[in-house]
Amino acid sequence: MTKTTVAIIAQGAMGAGTAARLTSNGVDVVTWLEGRSSASRARAEKAGMRGVDLAGIAAADIILSIVPPSDALALAEQLAPTLKASKSKPLYADMNAVSSAKVEQVAAVIAPTGCTFSDGGIIGPPPRPDTRNTIYFFSAIPADRVAPLAKGGLEVKMVNGPVGAASALKMSYAAIGKGLTALASASILMADKYGAKEALLEELQRSQPNILKGVSWSVPDMFVKAYRFVGEMEEIAEQSGRKSTAAIYNGIADLYREIAADQDGPKKDVTTLEQFFKK
Repeated sequence: MTKTTVAIIAQGAMGAGTAARLTSNGVDVVTWLEGRSSASRARAEKAGMRGVDLAGIAAADIILSIVPPSDALALAEQLAPTLKASKSKPLYADMNAVSSAKVEQVAAVIAPTGCTFSDGGIIGPPPRPDTRNTIYFFSAIPADRVAPLAKGGLEVKMVNGPVGAASALKMSYAAIGKGLTALASASILMADKYGAKEALLEELQRSQPNILKGVSWSVPDMFVKAYRFVGEMEEIAEQSGRKSTAAIYNGIADLYREIAADQDGPKKDVTTLEQFFKK
């Protein structure tokens, strides 16, 4: 049986974690390392990824785009000429946290290359050897096109819908989870401003223990990731299609931007938030 080759771009925590899961199950994983940092190269090597040129990416069976939301369209535009010229026509799956409208733009760039396109979305943290809580969703393609990924150890699920359906799921899920984390953070900081932080904690313990349990880990876990959440919240704002909802999630994007700056600087807000859950 021919060995499946999966190209993963890029080599961040999620890309490297995905690659490590696949390579540990016998899948050949390649990546494009041109212009990447030493840290990215180290993650790629640790995950068992082989560095290739763009022609090597185009020769893969499946391409998984796992990049920041702002880079999703640019990556497709960069790869399109090579994909069009290549005799191989891999499945191109955009797995990024982007709106359905954005993924439709990516699909339009890939369409002239002759490659099959799938809208995708990842829910969960970067996979580790001892976890199975990261789900890879795909829409707009038959399930057999991504069967090699499931055989390679990924938890694969199909979303019955067109291009945009998997992204809509990802956006909606993140809107709840990361939205609640942001609301909790904003509320704690608001209470702290007037010395009501301890009273807020006591009331949450009394009347909202389930909410408190969830945010007690999601808020501290967010500090080092806040910079990544900014673009995702902006994509959710676009996804919503409502002026009111867009205002909410653009505001949350600004909050995450502020927390990211605080995490890299004075750590005033993150210290306040961290201490709240240690009472």
